[in-house]
Amino acid sequence: MTILSNGHLWNYSEFIENKNYSFNKNKILNSLSKDEIDEAYLSISKWEGYSPTPLIELNKLSKELNLNKIYYKDENKRFNLKSFKALGGAYAVEKVSKGKKDIVVATATAGNHGRSVAWGAKRLGLKCKIFISEYVSDARGQAMAALGADVIKVNGNYEKSLIECIKQSTNNNWQIVQDVAWKDYMLVPKYTMAGYSVMMKEIVDQIKNNQITHIILQAGVGGMAGAMVAGIARYLDNIPITIVVEPDSAACVLESIKKGRIEKIDIKRESLMGGMSCGEVSLVPWEILKNSVQYCMSLPDDDIANTMRMLGNAGFSDEKIIAGENSAPGVISLIASCEDEKIKNKIQLNKKSNILLIGCEGDTDQEMYQKLVNQK
Repeated sequence: MTILSNGHLWNYSEFIENKNYSFNKNKILNSLSKDEIDEAYLSISKWEGYSPTPLIELNKLSKELNLNKIYYKDENKRFNLKSFKALGGAYAVEKVSKGKKDIVVATATAGNHGRSVAWGAKRLGLKCKIFISEYVSDARGQAMAALGADVIKVNGNYEKSLIECIKQSTNNNWQIVQDVAWKDYMLVPKYTMAGYSVMMKEIVDQIKNNQITHIILQAGVGGMAGAMVAGIARYLDNIPITIVVEPDSAACVLESIKKGRIEKIDIKRESLMGGMSCGEVSLVPWEILKNSVQYCMSLPDDDIANTMRMLGNAGFSDEKIIAGENSAPGVISLIASCEDEKIKNKIQLNKKSNILLIGCEGDTDQEMYQKLVNQK
């Protein structure tokens, strides 16, 4: 392979098949309904500055891998927030506020969800409290503060920041706008997922008559993956092969699908894929993903920087693509699957395949982006 670093093997850590796979559109749409999905699109498509993000063909990579087409949904162009998360948190803020101006919204975040909530609050003139862990970069914290949010840094990881967010919100009667669900907190995460599903509506309009055969979805708590699977059930006639990809240090969806129940991961090290470094799949997406995802793959950090650099240098397409560290896993897992003949045959990758990848963010942390793409 000439594009792929003269025979460099693109690494994956684990690959599994879901033994409980059974794609049931009606069951999926019981978890996130057609009406909820449609309402989100009708609302968000009317926001000032809204336009569908580009769907780019990675034509150089598809030729190299002997695949028909590879589509890359470029969320770097989503409003001014450079992430698909702009669709979810801001829409949830709109739904929970119900036109009121006197509420305070709060959330815990690794970065992009918090920016969306802060932006959504600013749009509606609301106060906003954002809780971040000590591992969230100063640049990401400053970006949320620039949108008018009060940013509170918490010692420990994301889970610790979420606990503190819940504690202070309960004490102060703030409205939590979280993208993760737990018992008795299911509705707001459904709003965020409904917002994310706007991507699938745009994709269907953009690909026209070309049928998607495979879709690779990144997962942290599983919200985006669950929303896109619900979007498949809502908008597509065919059922593509669906693969979830995660960091090997936080593969909570993979481990849960392997066990057939939600499995909490004790994260021993933080991944470069920080927005995907989550120890437990959220309840709402789990109900969708547990039977609707065919395969799961986990990745080390090894190829993140190189993939970002190649996307940015037009190595995979005719366009230069600014892709953050959480956008790289879809590309990496596809290349790794093509390099492993057993996996390639198992998931039926061939010259007729049309693969959809989600470029879920751009350079949301410009300092981190430059550091990684300039890495030798």
